Amino acid sequence: MQFNELFEAIDRTTSTKAKVEALVRYFRSAQDEDLLWSIYLLMGKSSGRFIKTAVLRQAAISLSRLPSWLFEECYHVVGDLAETLSLCLPPPLHTSSFTLTETMAFLNHLKTLSADESEIAISAKWMETPTDQRFLFNKLITGNFRMGVSKQLVIKALAAAHKKSENEIAHRLMGNWHPSDIGLQQLLLAEIPREERSFEPYPFYLAYQLDKEPEALGEVNEWFIERKYDGIRGQIIVRNKRLYIWSRGEDLLTDKFPEFHLLADLLPNGTVIDGEILPYSEGRVLPFAIMQTRIGRKQLSKKILSEAPLVMICYDLLEYNGEDIRDFPMKQRRRLLEELLQALPANVPLLISKTLVCETWTDVAKAREEARQYQCEGVMLKRKQSTYGTGRRKGSWWKWKIDPYTIDGVLIYGQRGHGRRANLYTDYTFAVWDGDELVPFAKAYSGLSDKEILEVDTWIKRHTVDKFGPVRSVTPTLVFELAFEGISASPRHKSGIALRFPRIARWRRDKAAKEANTKADLLDLLNTR
Repeated sequence: MQFNELFEAIDRTTSTKAKVEALVRYFRSAQDEDLLWSIYLLMGKSSGRFIKTAVLRQAAISLSRLPSWLFEECYHVVGDLAETLSLCLPPPLHTSSFTLTETMAFLNHLKTLSADESEIAISAKWMETPTDQRFLFNKLITGNFRMGVSKQLVIKALAAAHKKSENEIAHRLMGNWHPSDIGLQQLLLAEIPREERSFEPYPFYLAYQLDKEPEALGEVNEWFIERKYDGIRGQIIVRNKRLYIWSRGEDLLTDKFPEFHLLADLLPNGTVIDGEILPYSEGRVLPFAIMQTRIGRKQLSKKILSEAPLVMICYDLLEYNGEDIRDFPMKQRRRLLEELLQALPANVPLLISKTLVCETWTDVAKAREEARQYQCEGVMLKRKQSTYGTGRRKGSWWKWKIDPYTIDGVLIYGQRGHGRRANLYTDYTFAVWDGDELVPFAKAYSGLSDKEILEVDTWIKRHTVDKFGPVRSVTPTLVFELAFEGISASPRHKSGIALRFPRIARWRRDKAAKEANTKADLLDLLNTR
């Protein structure tokens, strides 16, 4: 399978240039149907689960003739189901060559089969799949496909392969398309009338964390200073009297946000607004945790809607009266956005992102430090003359986030990682003191160096108290400082606390376990944030 060759070429290198070159070669040589499926997969889109993992496990156990307990132990050691399946299966009886399109058709057919029929079908397919192609096949079937390339690299390679601008390719690939419903000509090559693509969002423009002193950016009056809100980045689109709401993750969320539906009649046709959707009530932004009570729910009751009311904080206008204005200077786009919002009724759930009056960079630093008072993560710095770009770019937009919260916790559990770290304990659970009891409050798996990971892994293996599958309970001795962006009350957690984006800041070798923080310390943070 040609796609397998691409997978191996990408896996062999860490060079961005080499990855792009491999992608371009593939995009220029692949058949149209395979090319569509490869783009779909590389852009991180999913066709859902093809088969239950229990059926996969049973089929592999039957073929390999391994005891089920031994297969599970292998999985715990390897840490990746696709790789475990590949390693445990016997050699194929005979091999056949499959295209990516044929493989995806087979996987989609599995959805129509019973569990017994699926086991028979997948077993037969394994036994005719070449050994060197099984890992990729298993990655596809488990729905856990990753190739080590970003969406931006895929866009860059497609632009080079088809001699188009990256902006155009990025725009075409946005939206809810599927390889079975569209051809390559329609998706990438043909001139498509605007009215036929009215649902499509624009690619989002993203900011880097400020990595220099703000004074290095020049005069402060050349920049808009705004608060950095913590919500769901989205675009509100009204075209042909229809409303579409897209998240930055390319999820169509129109039905999830009924409070915005009135905008279909209030906003002019040909309007696209970029902003942050977040919980808001009585003139103030509410904690992000309140929004989480709505996320993932299939049905939104009146009670949920009243307890977690949403607005969009609008900070950019991308389309105005049907015209793409992303190349207008930000100063002009913002003026048009303000005029648009001022013409709307007072009850509309759209608010302008206010610019902060800062005469010096010292004023900006002060605004940054005050961010938590407004349920914000810091400030945004946007050059007044900047255009609206595509993807993450340095130079014109910067985010200057506040320093995170920190707390010292005791390591109580270790769990094996995944992929190349499947033989190491890299996922950790931490606890704080509640009297004489250690109460788990956070999980973290990032922040340690490779050397520290190896050291902690060895320590966990030598100080294991109990085992629960891939998890080990350890002697509560090691202390780590955890950093996190937010804290909220949570009845779902034993500690009553939920942290936002926890990660390891440093290993506190200087502290004994008894010197770690307490649940009371977390509650103080919660009450004073």
